[in-house]
Amino acid sequence: MEAALNQQVAMEAESSMTYLSMASWVENQPGLDGITAFFYEQSDEERVHMLKLLKFINERGGHGISPGIPQPRLDFASVTDIFDHFVHSELKVSASIHELVALSLEEKDFATHNFLQWYVTEQMEEEKLARDLRDKLSLIGGDKSGLYLFDRDINNLRAAEASPKA
Repeated sequence: MEAALNQQVAMEAESSMTYLSMASWVENQPGLDGITAFFYEQSDEERVHMLKLLKFINERGGHGISPGIPQPRLDFASVTDIFDHFVHSELKVSASIHELVALSLEEKDFATHNFLQWYVTEQMEEEKLARDLRDKLSLIGGDKSGLYLFDRDINNLRAAEASPKA
């Protein structure tokens, strides 16, 4: 279980660096500040997921390992390409989490099973967000004014998530 959890630590680190690379690419495209900030935040979120796993491993008496990660993709064909990659990445992470859940049940490691339920819920939310954003981009097609509105909507989405709920 420990080895599998450490593999997930590496996957979360890789996701963080992938989203950082996406943010940097988008930041070099004019006028897409909302999308840029979105991917910087996604990168930070994946790092938090990685740390949560690493600390759990250590708290359970294992040894969480800080992973080496491969160089993420540096260039993208378009914003749509980035969001296609975003969906693919989230689906890959979800599949890995599901494998961990299955392993925890097989190993009768109920503490880990319980811990992983947070990740299951988180991945359902992340997959939905990624698909929704990709689908909106598909509706826009190559329309630059639509991309401008999409960027603005992502900025508004981030602001709404950051504001305290009533």
